[in-house]
Amino acid sequence: MNKSIVPLNELISQFARLPGIGNKTAQRLAYSILEQPKENAKAFADALINAKEKIHFCPVCGSLTDSDTCYICDDALRDHSVICVVEEPRDINVFERVREYNGLYHVLHGVISPLDNIGPEKLKIKELMARLADGTVKEIIMATNPTVEGEATASYLSRLIKPMNIKVTRLAYGIPVGSDLEYADEYTLTRALQGRNEI
Repeated sequence: MNKSIVPLNELISQFARLPGIGNKTAQRLAYSILEQPKENAKAFADALINAKEKIHFCPVCGSLTDSDTCYICDDALRDHSVICVVEEPRDINVFERVREYNGLYHVLHGVISPLDNIGPEKLKIKELMARLADGTVKEIIMATNPTVEGEATASYLSRLIKPMNIKVTRLAYGIPVGSDLEYADEYTLTRALQGRNEI
């Protein structure tokens, strides 16, 4: 890092704040931006501001949207009797890429993790339970990651939902334990969806 060029150091610091970006990668990104024409850098900055100003969480499922509700919740052709519960909005993109699932989603925005001081009250569980109240939903697919926290969260939700006479299933283990859905290939995720089990 060049101590004498304050704007460059600030740019590197901002890139380094992103997940998975170390100091060397942050430096490469910063220098790459500086090598671009000014209009490219401005377009990049405008895209960041535009995304932050226009994108918000869907009030129904908790996914990201730039509309009142997301396009999936608005789609009358989707199966409204099935909800796939995921940890983060990015997990929805993985399922949508596969094109094997036609139901709705619910984003928890995390998992139960006592070590990180995250209890059920910090997740979007109340919102999920409210969606189940009218009797439309017949199946909940637990698609939390196959980690200790993901399993604990799936078990907790299963205990809450089962008394409502709603079928609760878990993705089959085509997905390796300890991995993230984000890195699952389409074939593995398809097998996991098809082989899901009731819990």
